[in-house]
Amino acid sequence: MRNSKNKTGFTLIEVMIAVILVGLAIASLVGANGAFSQANGAGTELSTAEFLLEQIKELSAMLPVIDPSVVVPVPGTTPFGPDTGETTLAAYDDLDDFDGASFSPPIDASRNTLSNFATFTQQVTVENVNPSDFDQVESDHSTNFIRVTVKVLHNSEEICSSSWLRARY
Repeated sequence: MRNSKNKTGFTLIEVMIAVILVGLAIASLVGANGAFSQANGAGTELSTAEFLLEQIKELSAMLPVIDPSVVVPVPGTTPFGPDTGETTLAAYDDLDDFDGASFSPPIDASRNTLSNFATFTQQVTVENVNPSDFDQVESDHSTNFIRVTVKVLHNSEEICSSSWLRARY
């Protein structure tokens, strides 16, 4: 009769392999969590930028393209931008006043400063475009079609931009 011992438990090599496998699984989860957090941050940044674009779009929706009390200027003689005496955002009474405007911190559709988004900037460009080719920019006050472009920057890096067309009348 042979003396046999029942082996119970794991060998040292089996334990080391199990520890390595568990360690790899944990390292993979930590790496995936970092990637998901980074993607979530980028998504939040893009959502905020889209919100800020929409604020300018909503603000400009009800404004006339040019000051209705001003006789239509001769093309190329009067550039877009604030009219004489319109030195504050509150005084901007038509869309062309916003040409070249930059808001940091950004503003909402009611022209209130959004201090919580101080790292963001809204840049507005207003241009006349050719009626038969909206990609071709014309001199100020030369056509009845206006393209408004808003760029949103975060820490001076462009996040998104949007353009839309308006007719003068």
